[in-house]
Amino acid sequence: MGIACERCALPLPEAALTCAAGNEGVLCGPCRRKPPPFARAHAAVRYEQALPVLVGALKFRGRLNTLRLAGLLLAESLAQWGGERPAGIVPVPLHPRRLRERGYDQALELARIVGRRLDLPVLERCCERVRATPPQTALEAKARQHNLRGAFAANGDLKGAHLAVLDDVVTTGSTVGEVAKVLPAAGAARVDVWCLARTP
Repeated sequence: MGIACERCALPLPEAALTCAAGNEGVLCGPCRRKPPPFARAHAAVRYEQALPVLVGALKFRGRLNTLRLAGLLLAESLAQWGGERPAGIVPVPLHPRRLRERGYDQALELARIVGRRLDLPVLERCCERVRATPPQTALEAKARQHNLRGAFAANGDLKGAHLAVLDDVVTTGSTVGEVAKVLPAAGAARVDVWCLARTP
């Protein structure tokens, strides 16, 4: 994907390499000022060029034939990344009403493909969306944060677990950030974020 913030995976200009401080690695300004509620993030590609069309078809037009390709791309990218492997993958859940409307959960389907490829369990029931919210795509960055407060809840005993929250696209990080906040309440010790694409 090129140069990206090691904390939130935000794509950065090449010049950012010269600004890296010691062992801290390359961090974006927002992560230096206020670190997100997850340890590290990884994105396979930048959300640009053909990706918005591909993801839009996958999410909103039922083009499930692209899911396998997207999942394999993410799994291969993660295998090359070499970050510390989590104990399980937590797909960002859809609210039951949205799931009924769409008929499938693209984050869950991606997680299943990645899980099979990397031999990791998909923990689809350890987090649920307890509040229906308007789609994030229609909101500005600040509104996205407020929109998702209290939208997720963790279930079960995750004591000491290292987990990876998986979503298709990360834009502001609000959605994955809210999921990452609730998992420690059920005992998770570390939460990372994995996504197919990260918005520049």
